[in-house]
Amino acid sequence: MSAFAVRAEGLTKVYRIGRSRWRRRTLAEVAGAALRRGLGRAPASAGPAAPGDPDPRFSGDRIWALRDVSFEVERGQVLGILGKNGAGKSTLLRILTRITEPTSGRAEIRGRVGSLLEIGTGFHSELTGRENVFLSGAVLGLKRAEIQRRFDEIVAFAEVDRFLDTPVKHYSSGMYARLAFSVAANLEPEVLLVDEVLAVGDAAFQRKCMGKMTSVVREGRTVLFVSHSLPAMQSLCDRLLWIEAGRVRDEGLPAEVVARYVDATLTPITERSWDPEGRPGNDSLRLHAVRVMPEGGSPADPITVRTPFVFEVEWWNLQEGAELQPVLQVKTESGGLIFGGGAFHEPGWVSRPVSRGLVRDRCRVPGDFLNDGLHRIGMQFARHGGKTAYHADDLLVFEVREADLANEWRGKRAGSVRPQLTWTREPPVEAASGAAPAGAAR
Repeated sequence: MSAFAVRAEGLTKVYRIGRSRWRRRTLAEVAGAALRRGLGRAPASAGPAAPGDPDPRFSGDRIWALRDVSFEVERGQVLGILGKNGAGKSTLLRILTRITEPTSGRAEIRGRVGSLLEIGTGFHSELTGRENVFLSGAVLGLKRAEIQRRFDEIVAFAEVDRFLDTPVKHYSSGMYARLAFSVAANLEPEVLLVDEVLAVGDAAFQRKCMGKMTSVVREGRTVLFVSHSLPAMQSLCDRLLWIEAGRVRDEGLPAEVVARYVDATLTPITERSWDPEGRPGNDSLRLHAVRVMPEGGSPADPITVRTPFVFEVEWWNLQEGAELQPVLQVKTESGGLIFGGGAFHEPGWVSRPVSRGLVRDRCRVPGDFLNDGLHRIGMQFARHGGKTAYHADDLLVFEVREADLANEWRGKRAGSVRPQLTWTREPPVEAASGAAPAGAAR
């Protein structure tokens, strides 16, 4: 018998844009149609069926979320699934967990499956945290005594002991995610499917998640891991599957696939802004705009290794008197952290309340610091005491260029930073005896 734990053969998922012609209409739609007829206006056409569409109930274009995706994961192997937002990664995991049915193809998983997908999946909102832990264990096929043995460990890891008997619909998104991850990782499924574990909770809990993921891998369990963190992919995974526009574009060793992915996908984005309905954030704050630019210049101007540059963020503070501090994170092109820094050491920033409204914060980074090449910018907002209020990765990508033509010919220096170091040299001093060391030229 084959030793595979997960196998996908020709998985395809098609979503149709538009509505079914035969679905029941709401009372408002019926009344609206009658009013249009009374005014002598023809009802809007549903449009012709898509050419070759085997289902005449639907009209409009089709979205191919997945197209003919095939792969196999051996028992004890860790497969990372890589790709941009909208590539089809989450759709693939939803099919493997049987939340979504494929349009065609088949998937097979051997063993007990645990999963952590998007918030809202897996728990019943009306049940308490305690009840959801036991429900999740029962779904995995565990007996009550087995769940009880692991219960204290699950609760301690999730840090939600005070709210165990509260319905999870009243949990914050961070509490919900912490408990969901703890259940998925600690009930010891044979196959674990995880979507963006590094986005769970605050920075301290993310480190705990990373440590738990590492121990899960060492225990020899099979893991399918979706993440935008390229360093995590390279450190945790045995193989990577790169999905682009619903298709498998590449597969292989993590370092090789990451290198090809970065070459193909990373392009400079030095300024972004969001419409009101699309602003990232949460109940505390929403991002309005971010930009990176040389000091005294604009986002369109080049940044060289010698140029001081400025990161600027405009954000909507939604809570009167909030004590929120921005923290800049600059990373390598493959996602490794070079440095992070907030304003905690500057007088007047710590514990300073912020009024509701649009806030603009700026951070200056000195020149003669970063090496040339592409860099990613992420950021977080920290509350007084260091707790993370919001975290965002890959907001911007900017290029640092070589400032000296002669240095360009020598090639890029090693390392992520290249500060201008000050050296001094003292002239030779003769020994007190006046004798040079043996073998020294006179």
